Amino acid sequence: MVIFVVAVLTVFYFRVIREDSKQWRNLYTMETCIVAILLLLLWALFWSRLRWKVRWIVFASVVGFVGIMEAMFEIHGVTGDLVPILRFRWTRSPPLATSTTDGSSPQTSSSSVPGAAAMLTNTFPQFMGPHRNATLPEGLNLARDWTAQPPRKLWRQPIGAGWSGFAVVGNRAVTLEQRGEEESVVCYELLTGKELWSHADKARYYTILAGEGPRTTPCIAGDRVVTMGGTGMLNCLDLATGKVIWSKNIIAENLSHVPEWGVAGSPLVLGDLLIVNPGGNNGRSLVAYRLSNGELFWSGGDDKASYSSPCAATIGGVSQVLIFNQRTIFGHDASTGKVLWEHPWESKNPHVALPVVLEGDRVLVSSGYGVGSELLQLQRDQTGKFAVNRLWKTNRLKAKFNNPVTRDGYVYGMDDGILACLELATGELKWKDGRYGHGQFILVRDVLLITAENGEVVLVDPVPTGRRELTKFQALDGKTWNPPALTGDLLLVRNDQEAACYRLPAER
Repeated sequence: MVIFVVAVLTVFYFRVIREDSKQWRNLYTMETCIVAILLLLLWALFWSRLRWKVRWIVFASVVGFVGIMEAMFEIHGVTGDLVPILRFRWTRSPPLATSTTDGSSPQTSSSSVPGAAAMLTNTFPQFMGPHRNATLPEGLNLARDWTAQPPRKLWRQPIGAGWSGFAVVGNRAVTLEQRGEEESVVCYELLTGKELWSHADKARYYTILAGEGPRTTPCIAGDRVVTMGGTGMLNCLDLATGKVIWSKNIIAENLSHVPEWGVAGSPLVLGDLLIVNPGGNNGRSLVAYRLSNGELFWSGGDDKASYSSPCAATIGGVSQVLIFNQRTIFGHDASTGKVLWEHPWESKNPHVALPVVLEGDRVLVSSGYGVGSELLQLQRDQTGKFAVNRLWKTNRLKAKFNNPVTRDGYVYGMDDGILACLELATGELKWKDGRYGHGQFILVRDVLLITAENGEVVLVDPVPTGRRELTKFQALDGKTWNPPALTGDLLLVRNDQEAACYRLPAER
C-alpha cells in the first residue's frame, strides 16, 4: 500500500502540481510506474508473507509477460510528446517504388497530366520553401472548403524511413530515405511518384527513441542538389542524373560528433556558398563550402550543434547567417563567417525551430520542453558592433519541431502541440486551441496549411480573435513530423513510412 500510494502521489505531483512540459510529464510518469512495479516485485519476492511457491509464480508471471511483450512488439520511435509507439515485430514494410537508374523518365509522363505546364513554373527548392520561412506570400489562393471539391490524390506510396521533406524544382521532387543499411537520396517525378534516380551511401542513423533515417531536407540550387545525411554525409549531386559532383562527411572533417537525435541541420545555399552546421570546436561550429567544388571557404563559432538549420537574413544592413546552437543563438557574417552577435539560451534541451527574422531588425526565437520564446532587438552602432536586447520573454509559445510564422503583427505556432497565437509587440497570448500535435505548417497567402502529427492536412484562418478551422482531410496515416512542400496547387507530404502528392482545390 505504501508503494502504491507513493507512486500515485508522485504521478499526481508531476502531472498536476509541477509546471513542466508535456514531454517531461510523460517521461516522469513512465519512470515512476517502472520504479513502482520493480519495488512491488521486490516486495513480493523478499518481504511479503506469501508462500514461496506463490512468490515464484508471481516472479515467473512478470518475467513471462515482459518476455511476451518483447517478442511481440518493438518500439517504433516515440510521439512528439515522447510516448513510445509500439509496433508488431512481424510487420513488414511494403515494397518501395521501382527505380529507373539510367535517369530516364518513367513510362507515365508528366505531360499527360492536366495542369503540368502551369505547375512546372513553381518551385519549393529547400527546407521551408523559397524564403526558408514556411511562408508563401505569392502562393495559390486555396479554396477554403474541401467538402464539395476535395483534394485529388495524384499518388500515394511506400517510402524509406526518415524525417526529411521534399525539395521541388520543375517536375523533380528530391528527398532522403533510409533503405536498409544505405542512406539514399531519391528523386521522384512530381506528378506520378515514379523514381527517376537514387544515390546511396553506406550510412545509417538509428536509435530506439529517435527512430531511423536522415532528418534533413535537400536544397536544390540550379542544376545541383545538396543533401545532408543523419550521420553527417554531405553530398552535392547532379539534379538531372544523381551523379556525385563531390561528397564529404562534415562531422569527421570538422572534428565534431553526431548529436543524440542525429544531424538535423538542412543545408543552406547562398550564391556559391553552401553553409552547414557541424558543431565543431576551434571555430568550426558553422562552416561554408564552395558549392562548385566543396572547398572550405570560411568557418566560425565554437558552440555545439543542436537540431536547428542555418537561415539567411539582413540585419543592420549586413548579410548574415543565423543559427540556433546548443547554448547560444549566433549571427555570422555571411561573407566571412565572423560572429557578429550572440545571445545565450539557458536550456540543455534540443533546439529545433529556426529563428524568425522580423522587420525592424528583430528576431523571434522559440524552443520546446517547457522553455518558451523570446523576441530580440538587434542594434548596430557607428563602429559596426551589434548589441542584443530582449524585448519580451514568455512560455506561452514553446515551439518544439514546428517553425512559427507571422502575419499582421501576430505569431502563430505550436505550443506543446496546441496551436497558439501571440501578439508580436507584447508577447501576449491571444488564444490557444486546436490539438494538432507536433506537426508543421506553411502560411499560404492568408491561410495556414497545417500537416498535423496524425497525418491530417488542415486549413486554418490565422486571425487573432480565435481559432477558425476551415477544412481538412486525411493525407497520411501514422506519425507525421516531416515538413510539407507546396508547389502551385500540388502538396507533397510524407512521413517515415509513406509519401503522397495531392492537388489542392483553388478558389475560383
